Amino acid sequence: MTSTTAAPTAAKTRLRPRLRTDGTIWFGAALFVLLLILNLASNPNTFGLANLPVTIGFAAPVILAAFAVTPTLLMGNGGIDLSVGPAIGLVNVVVVFYFATRLGLTNPAVLIPVALLLGAFIGLVNGVLVAFVRIQPIVATLGTYLACAGAALLVAPTPGGVVPVWLGSFANTLSFVPIVAAIIIWLVVRRLPFYEHLMAYGGDERAVYTSGISVKLLRIGAFVLGGLFAGIGGLSLSAVLGSADPTVGANYTTLGIAAAALGGVSLAGGRGGLFRALLGALTIFLLQNLLTFWNVSSFALQIAYGVVLVLAVAANGQIGELVKKVSRS
Repeated sequence: MTSTTAAPTAAKTRLRPRLRTDGTIWFGAALFVLLLILNLASNPNTFGLANLPVTIGFAAPVILAAFAVTPTLLMGNGGIDLSVGPAIGLVNVVVVFYFATRLGLTNPAVLIPVALLLGAFIGLVNGVLVAFVRIQPIVATLGTYLACAGAALLVAPTPGGVVPVWLGSFANTLSFVPIVAAIIIWLVVRRLPFYEHLMAYGGDERAVYTSGISVKLLRIGAFVLGGLFAGIGGLSLSAVLGSADPTVGANYTTLGIAAAALGGVSLAGGRGGLFRALLGALTIFLLQNLLTFWNVSSFALQIAYGVVLVLAVAANGQIGELVKKVSRS
């Protein structure tokens, strides 16, 4: 075999994602168990069968925000999507305030595609800015963060509007539907070459380049997938709020990134997935629920989120290094 044919073969071999179990999930899992015990001891009724659908409904926006930031985090190379929160908020005001209330279009066959297409479009804009304009992801998504936040205020200067009955059910009896829909989309994506290439790009960028894969399309695909999850998150947020609020969505950027990091999704790329993001999001929700039950102020909540994010990144980094040392010995 000549060297010219050996190189692509070696590159394709390196493209296989590293799926072995690592220890970076331990910190998030341990914190999840601790917070679950504290929640059950403090307020067990919240997790009773009668209240569980409502509890899932309140947790859904956090979960979907964590899902939305995950694809670009897996891509690595600083792929942090700051626009996720305002994108969720913009979907909320466009669907509820503009289409459902102002235009009177309440049919799910209209509102669901609007939410998904708007989220995917925001992701597409981010992807184009990163892949073709060659702007750093954190700068590009900061721009769309501001644009989405401003657009939400332009569409709905003040909170208002009423969600249709079917959409309101996403906060109670059908609260699991948006989460399950996002998971199904992810399971389909995992069966595509796109997923393998995405994980490989986060783990070994040069291997992807040398294999001839279009990195530009890969980046765009990651942002569009994240935007699609943000669109679903906008529907869940609308159900929880019961109306449109242009100021709420931005908070979910911090929550989503903190949840993903807490679940063990590497901020450097190439490690993690949606189910780790789910674990982190549930942990964040348990923390939020516990502190709210204890009447902790919203300012203290923000401090808690920041502390958890720093601890999660630090702990996972240390555990990851320890795992590497053990595997080499």
